[in-house]
Amino acid sequence: LLTKDTIVEYNNRLYRLNISIDVSEQEKYNKAVRQYEDLEKNVNEAIRTAMQAGTPDDAINIILEYLGKTLNGERTYVVEKAENNYDNNTYEWVAKGITPEIDRLQNLPPEVCENWYISFNEGNPIVLEDIRDIIHDNPKQYEILAAQNIHSIVVVPLYHEGKTIGFYGVDNPPIHDIDYVRNMLEITGYFIVAQIMNRDLFRELHDMSYRDQLTKVGNRHAMRKYVKDMNKSRSIGVVYCDITGLKRVNDNEGHAAGDTLIRKCCSFVNDFYNDYGVFRIGGDEILVLCSCIDETEFRSRENTFRTAVAENNIPLAVGFSWHETSGKSIGEILGEAEKNMYADKAEYYRKSGIERRK
Repeated sequence: LLTKDTIVEYNNRLYRLNISIDVSEQEKYNKAVRQYEDLEKNVNEAIRTAMQAGTPDDAINIILEYLGKTLNGERTYVVEKAENNYDNNTYEWVAKGITPEIDRLQNLPPEVCENWYISFNEGNPIVLEDIRDIIHDNPKQYEILAAQNIHSIVVVPLYHEGKTIGFYGVDNPPIHDIDYVRNMLEITGYFIVAQIMNRDLFRELHDMSYRDQLTKVGNRHAMRKYVKDMNKSRSIGVVYCDITGLKRVNDNEGHAAGDTLIRKCCSFVNDFYNDYGVFRIGGDEILVLCSCIDETEFRSRENTFRTAVAENNIPLAVGFSWHETSGKSIGEILGEAEKNMYADKAEYYRKSGIERRK
C-alpha cells in the first residue's frame, strides 16, 4: 500500500486524514523491470568477459564460472549428447568446497535423462525447487542427483538446427531466485551453443591441418610441431617405415586397394607406437618419433616390432635410429633412420627376387 496522511481542521477540531492506495500490481511491474534490467546487465557482462577468451573451450569455462558466481549456485556444467546417444558432462565449474562431478558423469545411459529430453523437445526447461518431488516418478534420476548433494536444480536445453544437442544448468541455486536463474540460463544458452559450434569447427580445422585424412595419423605439419615441442636435451628414437610393393598394388588392383594397404600399415605401426608420435610423411612413408625414450626400451620395442612385422606379413621396410639427445640436426637423425630403412628394403627385394623397378 502507498499511504499518505495529513492533518485537517473541521469544526475547530483536528482530524488525521489517511489515504491508502493499493499499488501491488505497479510494484510487481517495477520489480520485473528492475530484474530484467539486472538480467540484461549480467548477461551482457558474462558474454563480454567470455568473448575475451582465447579459445571456445576457455569461453565456455569462463561463462560457467561467471554464471555460477552470479546465480549463487554450487555447480554449473554442460552436458552434451554423444553419437551413441549417451550423455557426457563436458564442462564444469564448482564453487569452493564443492566436489567436482565431471569424471563420474560420463557415458550416462539415455534412459537417465530421457524424461528431460522429452521436455526439451517440447521447448520446456527443467526446474526442480526440491528434487524429492521426483523420488516416486523417477527414482533412478533422483538417486543420481541426490548422490551429488543436489537439492534444487535448473537445467535448460541447448538447441542447434532444431535438434537438442545437450543441456546446461545450475545446481542448488537460491529458491527465491529460481525464475531469475531460469531466464538467465535460457538467454545465455545461445552463446553456449555458438561456442560449442566454434569449438567443433576449430577441432575439425585442426584435424584437417594436422592429421592425414586417409589414415588418421599425423601428417607433416603434425611432425614439425612434434619436433618443435621436443626437449632437445633428451633422447630421441626414430622408426622410419616404407610400404613395400605399394605401386604394384596400385597398378594391378587399383588405388582403392592401395589405400586399404596404406591404412592397414599405418594402423599396425600406430598400434605399437601410439604413445609417441606417428606420422605419414609421404605416399608410402610412415615415421615414428619417440621423444625422451630410453635406449633399452627403444631397442626392445624394435625387436618386438620387427618380429610382429614378419609374423603378420606386413609389407614394411624399417629403419631404426636412436640418439642420446635430439640437439643434433633432426634432418641428420632422420637421414640415418632412412638410410637403414633403404638397406632393409634392398634386403627385402634381394630375398624376394622381385625386381624393384617392376
